[in-house]
Amino acid sequence: AFFQPLFRPSNGRIVGAEALARWRHPSRGLVSPAVFIPPLERSGAIVDLDLAIFEQCCRFLRDRLDKGAVIVPLNCNFSRLHMRNDAFPETVKSIVDGFGVPIELLELELTENIVMEDLERAERLCRRLKDLGFRIAIDDFGSGYSSLGTLQNLPIDVLKLDRSFLTRCTTNQRGLYFLQEIVNMVKGLGYQVICEGIETKDQVDLMRSLGCDAAQGFWFSRAISTEAFEQKYMTD
Repeated sequence: AFFQPLFRPSNGRIVGAEALARWRHPSRGLVSPAVFIPPLERSGAIVDLDLAIFEQCCRFLRDRLDKGAVIVPLNCNFSRLHMRNDAFPETVKSIVDGFGVPIELLELELTENIVMEDLERAERLCRRLKDLGFRIAIDDFGSGYSSLGTLQNLPIDVLKLDRSFLTRCTTNQRGLYFLQEIVNMVKGLGYQVICEGIETKDQVDLMRSLGCDAAQGFWFSRAISTEAFEQKYMTD
């Protein structure tokens, strides 16, 4: 697993990290997820990969807790295939329990399109995950066809605004006004707001002015190896 840190726009402090799958090929080096993730989704093997990454995160947290080292919450992505399995909530809970990690240190990310495939099922599974103690984030909001109206009944904690959504809304003053109102409504629903794809200082300043809770993107840091993440961000 690689980690891409999340930072608070107001002060630049790290507040978490997203765990991302990366493939180190012996001759090709790092292979883009756009290349290897789709075949895994088609074959169903993505389920095993997601759970393996989640287990790595739990092991990482357990190791640092045992050392008394600095820790931050970790976000883990899950494929649509997990949402078709009624046992998914209990599966991830059993992994957490096996490592004895505080469940509040782990946040589960589900993409907007996964939720919209079957909103009723998604709501049921999310409610079960919340009952077990997990934090839940909806990723890529604004990239599909959902709205705050369809998501308002989901028991979630975080809404992550998609990079493409931000790009569309920051081309003129009207778009900026719309973006501010979206952020206000999201926070009014009790959700935290995370902005993805931040690449410039102007965007950082905008996220700060909008009141976003956290941001991630190349301006702050690319996804980096576990070792690099520890050395750069997890020291006292």
